[in-house]
This record gives sequence, C-alpha cells and structure tokens, in this order.
Amino acid sequence: MVMADVDAVHALECSVFPHPWRRANFIDSLRSGYDAWVLADADAQGADGALIGYFLSMYAVDEAHLLDVAVSAGRQGAGLGRLLLDRIAARARDKGMATIFLEVRPSNERALQVYRRYGYTEIGRRKAYYPAHEGKREDAIIMRLEL
Repeated sequence: MVMADVDAVHALECSVFPHPWRRANFIDSLRSGYDAWVLADADAQGADGALIGYFLSMYAVDEAHLLDVAVSAGRQGAGLGRLLLDRIAARARDKGMATIFLEVRPSNERALQVYRRYGYTEIGRRKAYYPAHEGKREDAIIMRLEL
C-alpha cells in the first residue's frame, strides 16, 4: 500500500465496516512505516485491477499487531480473507515475530469465524473499546495467534 492507494482503501473500508477508520488513519499508518498491503484483482493481461482487500500490521519486539484487514463485500467467502491472513502470518514470521494480536468486535461474527478457523484464540476483552451506534460503545475481543 502506498499513498496513492489510500482513497480506494478508505472507500473499501467504508463499504464493509459500520464504523470505519478515517482516511487520516491510513495516511498516519503509512507515514509511521506500518506494514501495509493491498490485494487487487488481476485483469486478463495480469495487470492490477480493482482493489479487493488490504491489511495493515505493526511490529514491536516479537509481537505483530494486526491493525486492520478487509475484503470487499462482493468478494467475501472466496478464500481471500485466508489469503490475507496467510500473508500477514508470513510477513510476521519473516520479521521474527512469535505472535500476532488483533482486536475484533463481538458483533463482527463473520470475522470471528474466520479468525477462529485460522487458529486465533480469544485471550481477553477490552471493555467499551469501539464506538457503536447511538453513542454507545462495544467491547473488543482480543485474539492471539502463536506463530
């Protein structure tokens, strides 16, 4: 992911999450040097086409933190989430990480199912972590994958 991708990434984010990151969050992440990748459809000639997914991770000591990952709504259920998780794990291993952490909303049942199938386990909760509808807050489930 590069700065030129931010508008498309933010548009995808807004299309799949009820409480998306702000555009500035992606810009700040890139400026901070976080590991950021996009997944694009390839056309018949093999050239990059439409954005269909992305992820952002950060690394500290021996832990990776998956900050954001998404697959476009029209392409969910086709194994692309697993493809991105494979790439995230490979990048973390290449950087010598021992674990990957993430937070996910309890209401994001589809993501929870994907993470659990992949091998992530719930290790805790952050109370009232996420903004929710009508000024309310939603907990975050903290998950970990041992590499």
